[in-house]
Amino acid sequence: MAVSSEFLDYVRDQLTPAGRVTVRRMFGGVGIYLDGLFCALIDDDVLYLKVDDRNRDAFLAAGCGPFRPTGPDGMVMNYHPVPAHVLEDADTLAGWARTARQVAADAKPKGRRQ
Repeated sequence: MAVSSEFLDYVRDQLTPAGRVTVRRMFGGVGIYLDGLFCALIDDDVLYLKVDDRNRDAFLAAGCGPFRPTGPDGMVMNYHPVPAHVLEDADTLAGWARTARQVAADAKPKGRRQ
Protein backbone atom coordinates (compact mmCIF):
# COMPACT_ATOMS: atom_id res chain seq x y z
CA MET A 1 0.00 0.00 0.00
CA ALA A 2 2.96 2.31 -0.40
CA VAL A 3 2.72 5.50 -2.41
CA SER A 4 5.98 6.90 -3.71
CA SER A 5 6.65 10.62 -3.49
CA GLU A 6 7.51 10.64 -7.20
CA PHE A 7 4.17 9.12 -8.23
CA LEU A 8 2.24 11.40 -5.90
CA ASP A 9 3.99 14.48 -7.35
CA TYR A 10 3.30 13.24 -10.89
CA VAL A 11 -0.40 12.69 -10.20
CA ARG A 12 -0.73 16.06 -8.48
CA ASP A 13 0.83 17.77 -11.53
CA GLN A 14 -1.34 15.81 -13.98
CA LEU A 15 -4.53 16.69 -12.05
CA THR A 16 -3.81 20.42 -11.80
CA PRO A 17 -5.92 21.26 -14.91
CA ALA A 18 -8.95 19.63 -13.21
CA GLY A 19 -9.09 21.99 -10.23
CA ARG A 20 -7.53 22.70 -6.85
CA VAL A 21 -5.74 19.52 -5.79
CA THR A 22 -5.14 18.63 -2.15
CA VAL A 23 -3.91 15.33 -0.80
CA ARG A 24 -4.13 13.55 2.53
CA ARG A 25 -2.28 10.39 3.51
CA MET A 26 -4.65 7.77 4.91
CA PHE A 27 -4.59 4.02 5.56
CA GLY A 28 -1.23 3.63 3.83
CA GLY A 29 -2.52 5.31 0.68
CA VAL A 30 -3.39 8.85 -0.34
CA GLY A 31 -6.79 10.51 -0.61
CA ILE A 32 -7.10 13.13 -3.34
CA TYR A 33 -9.50 16.04 -3.18
CA LEU A 34 -10.47 18.23 -6.12
CA ASP A 35 -11.93 21.55 -5.08
CA GLY A 36 -12.50 20.12 -1.60
CA LEU A 37 -14.28 16.91 -2.68
CA PHE A 38 -12.75 13.48 -2.08
CA CYS A 39 -12.95 11.87 -5.51
CA ALA A 40 -9.71 9.94 -6.04
CA LEU A 41 -7.17 7.87 -4.21
CA ILE A 42 -3.76 6.36 -4.75
CA ASP A 43 -2.80 2.90 -3.55
CA ASP A 44 0.40 1.08 -4.55
CA ASP A 45 1.19 3.87 -7.04
CA VAL A 46 -2.11 3.42 -8.87
CA LEU A 47 -4.55 6.32 -9.26
CA TYR A 48 -8.23 5.47 -8.79
CA LEU A 49 -11.16 7.78 -9.58
CA LYS A 50 -14.66 7.67 -8.09
CA VAL A 51 -17.26 6.10 -10.38
CA ASP A 52 -20.98 5.69 -10.80
CA ASP A 53 -23.23 4.85 -13.75
CA ARG A 54 -22.17 7.93 -15.74
CA ASN A 55 -18.45 7.02 -16.00
CA ARG A 56 -18.11 3.32 -15.08
CA ASP A 57 -18.40 2.08 -18.67
CA ALA A 58 -15.35 4.10 -19.79
CA PHE A 59 -13.24 2.39 -17.13
CA LEU A 60 -14.62 -1.06 -17.89
CA ALA A 61 -14.07 -0.55 -21.64
CA ALA A 62 -10.40 0.15 -20.83
CA GLY A 63 -10.21 -3.07 -18.79
CA CYS A 64 -10.13 -1.25 -15.45
CA GLY A 65 -12.29 -3.00 -12.86
CA PRO A 66 -13.15 -1.78 -9.37
CA PHE A 67 -10.72 -1.18 -6.52
CA ARG A 68 -10.68 -4.09 -4.07
CA PRO A 69 -8.54 -2.95 -1.13
CA THR A 70 -8.61 -6.32 0.64
CA GLY A 71 -7.82 -8.51 -2.36
CA PRO A 72 -9.54 -10.04 -5.38
CA ASP A 73 -12.32 -11.66 -3.36
CA GLY A 74 -12.80 -8.73 -0.98
CA MET A 75 -15.12 -5.77 -0.87
CA VAL A 76 -15.59 -3.62 -3.97
CA MET A 77 -15.27 0.15 -3.81
CA ASN A 78 -16.72 2.66 -6.28
CA TYR A 79 -13.26 3.62 -7.49
CA HIS A 80 -11.57 2.30 -10.64
CA PRO A 81 -7.93 2.57 -11.74
CA VAL A 82 -7.15 5.20 -14.36
CA PRO A 83 -5.92 3.69 -17.64
CA ALA A 84 -2.28 4.54 -18.42
CA HIS A 85 -3.15 6.45 -21.61
CA VAL A 86 -5.51 8.70 -19.62
CA LEU A 87 -3.04 9.25 -16.78
CA GLU A 88 -0.36 10.32 -19.26
CA ASP A 89 -2.57 12.96 -20.93
CA ALA A 90 -3.28 15.77 -18.45
CA ASP A 91 -6.15 17.22 -20.49
CA THR A 92 -7.91 13.87 -20.84
CA LEU A 93 -7.28 13.09 -17.18
CA ALA A 94 -8.76 16.47 -16.22
CA GLY A 95 -12.02 15.53 -17.94
CA TRP A 96 -12.17 12.15 -16.24
CA ALA A 97 -11.30 13.76 -12.88
CA ARG A 98 -13.97 16.45 -13.24
CA THR A 99 -16.54 13.71 -13.78
CA ALA A 100 -15.26 11.89 -10.69
CA ARG A 101 -15.54 15.15 -8.73
CA GLN A 102 -19.17 15.49 -9.87
CA VAL A 103 -19.84 11.88 -8.88
CA ALA A 104 -18.48 12.71 -5.43
CA ALA A 105 -20.54 15.89 -5.22
CA ASP A 106 -23.74 14.05 -6.16
CA ALA A 107 -22.99 11.25 -3.66
CA LYS A 108 -22.30 13.66 -0.80
CA PRO A 109 -25.02 13.50 1.85
CA LYS A 110 -27.30 16.52 1.61
CA GLY A 111 -27.98 16.63 5.33
CA ARG A 112 -30.23 14.77 7.69
CA ARG A 113 -33.97 14.88 7.36
CA GLN A 114 -35.98 15.32 10.49
